[in-house]
Amino acid sequence: MILEEFDENRAAVIEPTMIKSPLPDFPQTSIACFSEALFSKTLESLMHREAGSVKSANGRVPVYEVEYGGKRFSFFMASVGEPLCVGTYEDIIALGSRRLILFGNCGVLDKNIEDCGIIIPTAAIRDEGCSYHYAPPSDLIKVNKKYIPEFKQVLKECGYGYTEGITWTTDAAYRETPGKVKRRREQGAICVEMECAGMQALCDFRGVEFFQFFYAGDNLDHEQWQPRSLSGSARIDDKLKIAFLAFELGLKIS
Repeated sequence: MILEEFDENRAAVIEPTMIKSPLPDFPQTSIACFSEALFSKTLESLMHREAGSVKSANGRVPVYEVEYGGKRFSFFMASVGEPLCVGTYEDIIALGSRRLILFGNCGVLDKNIEDCGIIIPTAAIRDEGCSYHYAPPSDLIKVNKKYIPEFKQVLKECGYGYTEGITWTTDAAYRETPGKVKRRREQGAICVEMECAGMQALCDFRGVEFFQFFYAGDNLDHEQWQPRSLSGSARIDDKLKIAFLAFELGLKIS
């Protein structure tokens, strides 16, 4: 099986350091989100300057230096879909990032999780391909190995509840069939997204710290799909408050 040929050799034909060089005084803690609307709204709320960029055939991704609570962070918009998300952060690691706090929307497999509710993943089902190039094959990968206690403290201080559990990382959003949803729920999954397993595997492989949390969006635990606040502009003020939870965590761990 192709997905079982993980190669422990750390030297690849193409390395990120062949593409990007470290930037002087680059903030070691990076924060990123997936929503363009939320990214723009957050950036507008902070003092910022462009510190660098990475790019692919899809275009250029600016990386900003922002200030929050007297500390500097790098802030960028993560790419939706695991391979490009992983590749983008590979280049940002090469710029000098040593820690990533990533947050974004997810679908819920439990209708009792409220719209925009906070979810802390503890493991990810690896129903994708990218993670298998960074970690030996397995059905699950443990995620958020550090900083769950610190994030729970942030949530307590800011008055947020949370749900904790397994996430289902899939490459194919349009192939989340009723049968697969049922099987993933039986495996313990409470939500579904497209990047978590690969991002954890990448960060483990590169020796970089990683923390990810979600805010709940569409509901798959219903006879008919319920989009709820899936749209980037829906409940944007509530989502902006959620974005600053990532920065509050950054203050605690940087």
